[in-house]
Amino acid sequence: MFAVTILGNNSALPMHDRHPTSQVVAYYEHLFLVDCGEGTQLQMTRYKIRRNRIKHIFISHLHGDHYFGLPGLLTSYGLNGRTEDLWIFSPPLLKEIIALHIKAADIVLPYTIHFTAIDKEMVLYEDKKIEISCFAVSHRIPCWGFLFKEKAKPLKLNPDKLREYAIPSSFYPRLKEGEDYITKNGEIINNQLLTHPPEPILSYAYCADTSYNESIIEKVANCDLVYHETTYLDLQREKAAMRGHSTTKQAAMVAYKANAGKLIIGHFSSRYELLDDFLTEAQAVFDNTELALEGATYIISK
Repeated sequence: MFAVTILGNNSALPMHDRHPTSQVVAYYEHLFLVDCGEGTQLQMTRYKIRRNRIKHIFISHLHGDHYFGLPGLLTSYGLNGRTEDLWIFSPPLLKEIIALHIKAADIVLPYTIHFTAIDKEMVLYEDKKIEISCFAVSHRIPCWGFLFKEKAKPLKLNPDKLREYAIPSSFYPRLKEGEDYITKNGEIINNQLLTHPPEPILSYAYCADTSYNESIIEKVANCDLVYHETTYLDLQREKAAMRGHSTTKQAAMVAYKANAGKLIIGHFSSRYELLDDFLTEAQAVFDNTELALEGATYIISK
């Protein structure tokens, strides 16, 4: 399963039973934590996130509502006896901040933290199935979005044709890579007779705190699911630009121009108790928009 669970959808101030930004991206056996605002641990407990499965944490920028929950989470890992390594990807200064917390409290963690400083657009993590990269967004301090994209998938085998042509199972891996099968008599059996097209490649883009910036569009083009901050309703465009944030219609325009499959919007200002107008304004530009509601899980699919 490839999905996103929202732990926090508010901006700087926890209010209206909403919490600062945090979410978990699930990809089969992996759980990736994206931002870690205040209250993230409590939200993990509330929504039954298996926190010990998290090995990689991605912090978009160093405004507190995106990382103030991290020192507590790291300490809790130690108190709970974690021994498995942890990888953190963030702007460079976070390593010093965490080191100061650990030093001030005289903490000895029973596990190793590997920090990767984000100072340019690059691939942060990859394995055989997925690649996670970062891209710059436009905020008041250096800030990064994250793109989760599956790698090319193997062809699917056609069981009926495999039996019909008596293809040995030892050749199946090569069929999945696109090879034709050659019989002992030299007959070539075309790969297309023996396989089906692969499953489509899926992708998810997390656009962290940012003012409206069309350079983001090419970074998230054709993503199946895009998260984009919408701190303000569209009437507050000037305030949004001044503070490095976006409005409902601006986020929706990014999704529309990027040909996204679906948009979820979050990072709501605490000045708004009700969120209905956020959805109405965004859907006027990009119909397939949903609110990023805490506790909700959004499946990434075609």
